[in-house]
Amino acid sequence: MKFVDRKHEQERLTRLLSGDVPAFAIIRGRRRVGKSTLIKRILKEADVYFEADRTDKETQMSNLSYVLSHTFPGFNDAQYKDWRALLTALNHRVTAKITLCLDEFPYLVESDSSLPSVIQNLLDSEELKYNIILCGSSQTMMYNLTHEQSSPLYGRKEADFNIRPIKLPFLQEALGLTAEETIENYAVWGGIPRYWRLRESSASLMDSVNEHIMSTMGALYEEPQSLFQDDFKDIVKTSTIMTIVGGGANRLKEIAGRCNEPATNLSRPLAKLIDLGYLEKDIPFGVSAKDTKKSLYRIADPFLFFHYKFVPANRSFIELGRTALINGILESRLPELTGYWWERLCRDAVTGNTIKGITYSEARRWWGQVKIDGAFKDVELDIVAESLDGKHILIGECKWTSSENGRLLTNNILKIVDALPFTKGKSVVVVLFTTKVKPIDDIGNAILPEEVIKLSY
Repeated sequence: MKFVDRKHEQERLTRLLSGDVPAFAIIRGRRRVGKSTLIKRILKEADVYFEADRTDKETQMSNLSYVLSHTFPGFNDAQYKDWRALLTALNHRVTAKITLCLDEFPYLVESDSSLPSVIQNLLDSEELKYNIILCGSSQTMMYNLTHEQSSPLYGRKEADFNIRPIKLPFLQEALGLTAEETIENYAVWGGIPRYWRLRESSASLMDSVNEHIMSTMGALYEEPQSLFQDDFKDIVKTSTIMTIVGGGANRLKEIAGRCNEPATNLSRPLAKLIDLGYLEKDIPFGVSAKDTKKSLYRIADPFLFFHYKFVPANRSFIELGRTALINGILESRLPELTGYWWERLCRDAVTGNTIKGITYSEARRWWGQVKIDGAFKDVELDIVAESLDGKHILIGECKWTSSENGRLLTNNILKIVDALPFTKGKSVVVVLFTTKVKPIDDIGNAILPEEVIKLSY
C-alpha cells in the first residue's frame, strides 16, 4: 500500500535527529496506527531499531546486543549485567551520532522498572553521543513517562509525537477509491493504516469485512482485546462498556444499569476510554461539556464502532460460519452505518473551515423540543455551527441516500429556524450534505462527498 500522510511528522522528526546535539523523542499512539512504520522511514542505515517483546530483562538485553553487533561488530561478545552497562557500552562505541530506537518500550519497563532512570542519567550527562527514541502502544504509560512529575523522564523530551489516525482524504489516495467508496470504507476501517492494508488485499469492502472481521480466522476478529491489553487492567469491564455503548446505550444512567453498577463506579473507566480516543461525549450545540445530563457516550473510532455494532451480537452466527445470514444483516445495515459516519465527517469538515465564504467554529449536533404552531415537537439537527464573527449560524442536513429534494429539505429546516433557541439575531445558512449527485430541485446549497473530502485535509 502506498505510504501517505505523516509528512509533518517525518520532517519534524528528521530535523530533530539531525541536530548538533543528541535528541530524545517519545512516539506514542494506539496500536496499528503506524508508529513503527513512521520511525523506519526516517532511520538511516547506521541507526539501530530494536523491537522489544515480553521476555525477561536478560533475554531483552541479549537480543538488543545482537542487533547492535551488526552495527558494532563484537558488541554481543560481552555480558552486560544491567541496562546501564549496556547503554553506556554503546556510548563508548559510538564515533558518529546515530539513533537508537527502542520500540515497544513498555515491555522493557515491565521487566525492569529502573530503565527510565538509566535513560534519565544518560540524558543528563554531557557525554551522550546518540539520539534516543522511545516508542510504545501503551498510551497511558508512554504519556506518563514524560508528563508525570514522579517519572524520571519528566520534562526531558525534545519532542512528543502523539501519532493519531490518518485523516479521511488519505484513505482515498492510498486505496484509489471514488469519493463515495472512500466514505463507505472509512465507516468500517477509520484512519488506521494497518486496517487499510487488510482492506487492500480484498476485492471489495464486503469481502474484506467477511475475511478479516466477521470470521473466527479473521485478523481483526478479536482486535479490541489486542488494543485494550496495552492500557487496561480489567479488559472484561472495558469490553463490557464498549459492547453496551456499541449496542445503543448512550446515556450514563443506561450504561450503568446494564453494567449493574452505580454510575459513580463508571466515571473513571469512561474517562479513560475518552482520553485514549475510544469513546467520546456527544454534547448538543450550545450546551456546556459539564452538563452531563444531556451528554451521550458514543464510540469514537469507526472500526471499533463497527466491531461492537456487529460482532458481539452475531458472535454465535460467526462461530457457526453462517456467512449468508451475516451478509444479509450487514447489507441491510451498512447504509445506516455509513450515514452515521457521513454525518460525523460532515461536522468535522465544517469545523474551522470556510463554507460559502463564512468561517465556522466547532460544529455539533443539536436535539431538543421546540414550539412550532403552538405545539412542542422533538427536533434533531445533524449539524449546527456558529461563525467565528458570531453573525451566522450554519444548519446542515446530512443524507446518505439518493433522490433527495433540495428545496423541500431546505424549507423544512427554515420552518423551525425561528423556534430554535440559538438563532435569534443570527443569519441562518442552510447547507445540505448529500451523496452521489446534487439533489432534485437543487437550490445551490448542496455539498457532495468530493468537497467534504477536500475540506477534511
